[in-house]
Amino acid sequence: MTELEDLGAGKEAFFRTLLESTKAIPWRIEWKKKTFSYIGPQIEPLLGWTPESWVSIQDWADRIHEDDRQRVVDFCVAQSQAGVDHEADYRALTADGRQVWIRDVVYVLRDAKGEVEAVVGFMFDISERRRNEEKVAELQKALEKLSYQDALTGVANRRRFDDILQREWASARRNSTPLALIMLDIDHFKQYNDHYGHVEGDETLKRVANILITIATRPRDLVSRFGGEEFVLVLPETDITAAMGLAKNCRDLIRKAAIEHRQGGPDHLLTVSMGVAACIPDRSQEVPDPLVREVDLRLYQAKRQGRDSIVDEGGGEEQ
Repeated sequence: MTELEDLGAGKEAFFRTLLESTKAIPWRIEWKKKTFSYIGPQIEPLLGWTPESWVSIQDWADRIHEDDRQRVVDFCVAQSQAGVDHEADYRALTADGRQVWIRDVVYVLRDAKGEVEAVVGFMFDISERRRNEEKVAELQKALEKLSYQDALTGVANRRRFDDILQREWASARRNSTPLALIMLDIDHFKQYNDHYGHVEGDETLKRVANILITIATRPRDLVSRFGGEEFVLVLPETDITAAMGLAKNCRDLIRKAAIEHRQGGPDHLLTVSMGVAACIPDRSQEVPDPLVREVDLRLYQAKRQGRDSIVDEGGGEEQ
């Protein structure tokens, strides 16, 4: 062997040792044959597949999780065929059936004619990074939920109510469908707290909230604490007749719960007053403020007319 040949062999050994000592897994695919000409020995400790078992790109495709396979294969093949360097994240299947998150960083090599000769790259184990990202996403989701949730009762808070009402109002305007609100206030609640204490008052707010949840059962229905002892229900695609039926049902369930209120009505039971309003928004009405004002006015009328009642669009009361 000449000195030049010896130097070349030494370089090859040096670079092979360098590649095979890193955590990244190097590989090369001869593009015309779609076969592996090399994959680092690090692949076996990570995935359990021997380097010799990586023969064609079909072997690579078969070892991608089925939920990621089509997307990743189509993307990588198209990018490689176009001669574009790229990256792809996916779940690789191990020989014993587990999953490992992989990031493939791919580079395209061209021959003298400019045609794709080979694709080379590195596989990185990003499982720990993905787990950390998922934990962060879960925490962010939990924090977002808390930011939209009333801390005491667990139903939506005023911020959530404002957001959902605006969204449902826009939907009702767009589709010319009715949108209803039921606003509810616990009668003589200050006297309740004064007599039973705030701890018992908080428990009662929770009980009322749980009753409301059993009324608003459709996926888009919303129960929200509006403030203090007031709650509001947002009922998409609900006309005034259906909303009144729900309000009566709610009142009956609260009566059935028989929550003692010695400072309340003649039966010494907790009661509620409700205002009910519904409309099909005019396309010129961009905000739902008129509907909120209307249902609030009707609740006020229910309170003024003796409480333990429901007022709808007629302004009359339903006892």
